[in-house]
Amino acid sequence: MKLKEYLSDRRYLFLFYATLMFFISLVVYLDPSVKVGLDNIIYINIVAFVFFIIYFMGSYLYNKRYYSTINYIIENFEGDIINSLPEPKTHKQYLYNQLFKRIYQQQNDKIEGLYENKKENFEYITSWVHEVKTPIAASRLIIENSMGKSHENILNSIEEELDKIETKVEQVLYYSRIDAFSKDYLIGEINLEKALKEIIKKHAKVFINKRIKVEMENVNMDVSTDKKWLLFIMDQILTNSLKYTDSGGKIRVSTEKDNKEKRLIIEDSGIGIKPEDIGRIFEKGFTGYTGRQNYRSTGMGLYLAKRLARKLGHDISVESVYGEYTRLTIHFPKLINYYNLH
Repeated sequence: MKLKEYLSDRRYLFLFYATLMFFISLVVYLDPSVKVGLDNIIYINIVAFVFFIIYFMGSYLYNKRYYSTINYIIENFEGDIINSLPEPKTHKQYLYNQLFKRIYQQQNDKIEGLYENKKENFEYITSWVHEVKTPIAASRLIIENSMGKSHENILNSIEEELDKIETKVEQVLYYSRIDAFSKDYLIGEINLEKALKEIIKKHAKVFINKRIKVEMENVNMDVSTDKKWLLFIMDQILTNSLKYTDSGGKIRVSTEKDNKEKRLIIEDSGIGIKPEDIGRIFEKGFTGYTGRQNYRSTGMGLYLAKRLARKLGHDISVESVYGEYTRLTIHFPKLINYYNLH
């Protein structure tokens, strides 16, 4: 740190010193009870000024190394800045060091978070690409082996594979837009029965091909939500149920309500979830034992459903007994009537 900069930083100290000495000298000179001549007052001011300059220069030399090191780090240093900070000699310098370390740690945490997020995104996209390639390859195989088959069967098979591709494309699209959710939703009254029928119709061929029975009980209920996002959430849950329910199984959909919330319950007779996995099925990229048995699982469907539900003010819970059933519940908390609060 240069002396000129140090002087500029301490200019208010000089002003304070000059004002104080002028006041003291004026009081002494004008006080008739104090017999001090003008020469003595000048002498006192000179001596005080000399001591002040000694103190000032000592303070400058004492702190010069610290600030010079800081300046060098800012302008030239390219190594580990935090571990290269000079040792503080005053409490003020100690606070500066702590501030630098805190800022560094916060920025480092953000960078680590971005790195982990980028890594997870890369792993997901890689997995997604491999997953999408499967129905594409299946479609090509259907076309190559189409000799002797009716056009209707061929078209149905290709359409089924295209539906799988569409589902995967829709999933990655929602995944890419999840952070911009606040710009793309509209809350309104949605009838669950109509929404469910729309989703079930979308997967009608899977229900038919796997001979899975659908039971709907008391689902004529209205909830406050965004239709587009709710349809996606229900689609992910139903897709998951269809994937892990064997042929001839059953999916039961029902609703409940109480004073606090409305609930949509989707229960399947599938293979269930192991106890050690049930607490992690909503984690990003987690597939668990059940998912690892199915090479097409990316572990993103329930993660997206849970996260979007929370953004809408809803929630999703799970119950399961391995080998028997899985029950996923979407919770719709009721709006509070603030006018009735006292």
